[in-house]
Amino acid sequence: MELRQLRYFVTVAEEANFTRAAARLHLAQPGLSSQIRQLERELGQPLLDRTSRSVTLTPVGEAVLPMARAALEQVERITHTVDEFTGLLRGHVRVGMIAGGALEEIDMARVLADFHRDHPQIGISLTEDTSDAMHAAVRRGDLDIGVLSISGDLEPAIGTETVYDSAIVAAVPLAAEGFGERITLAELCEHPLICLPRGTGLRGLLENACAAAGLAPDVAFEAATPPLLIRLAAHELGVAVIPRLPADEAAALGVRTLEIDPAMRGRLVLAWNTERPLSPAAKVLLGQLRIALSHWKNATRDTQAANHRT
Repeated sequence: MELRQLRYFVTVAEEANFTRAAARLHLAQPGLSSQIRQLERELGQPLLDRTSRSVTLTPVGEAVLPMARAALEQVERITHTVDEFTGLLRGHVRVGMIAGGALEEIDMARVLADFHRDHPQIGISLTEDTSDAMHAAVRRGDLDIGVLSISGDLEPAIGTETVYDSAIVAAVPLAAEGFGERITLAELCEHPLICLPRGTGLRGLLENACAAAGLAPDVAFEAATPPLLIRLAAHELGVAVIPRLPADEAAALGVRTLEIDPAMRGRLVLAWNTERPLSPAAKVLLGQLRIALSHWKNATRDTQAANHRT
């Protein structure tokens, strides 16, 4: 008995017709009939009742059919398991992250190093780009996983897990005069601004908020990372638009932050395409990144709880 004979038998039973079954299997009908007869001889019992118009199962055939299907399903599972194992031996994973995005929230270098140690035959491509470019690359399937900032909801085809969610604030020099603790969006647009480039989530947030209010922001300087935006603001080149940071950290960098009214919030997320099957290697790496993110979130909650108790 051969697996292909079981597959032929199941197909004939489902189609109840040798001609349709042969077409579905891309076989000549005489060859298909010969294989079924050979299977019946090996089993010593007829499985099918044949007439000129239809094919029906014999009582033995009815008893054998679910077992034949189960056997084929088990073989498919074995094949899938072997394919996954093979993929983890010689796969390739493509990861993208926001330009300059060395994250404290996820130690990307450590996760990639651990993954490479466990699966040394898997190639890893790590690229940096704007969030818009990486979003498009994930959607096309050019990237397996992206770490990107977003200004709104993504389409349902893109799965996400939030790395962090932060209020967006304005940063001005410590000694700057004429600023209170808050600044309206209209007042912000009266100053030269320092912001991330177009295509980033933070820039998208600013431009969308201004467009909704009928305002035109004057972005005088662009830089690839929030720390550089802060340094430019500290040197009085404009007002920087950045994710919120603690007041003591801001002061150490030579700035203070102002709440923006109306409030804007930005998110950094892990992103992957849910409509394209991830390779086994990409699935494992995504899982490790999510575990690292979970550990960071738990540690953050523990620290906040400890600070609250004290």
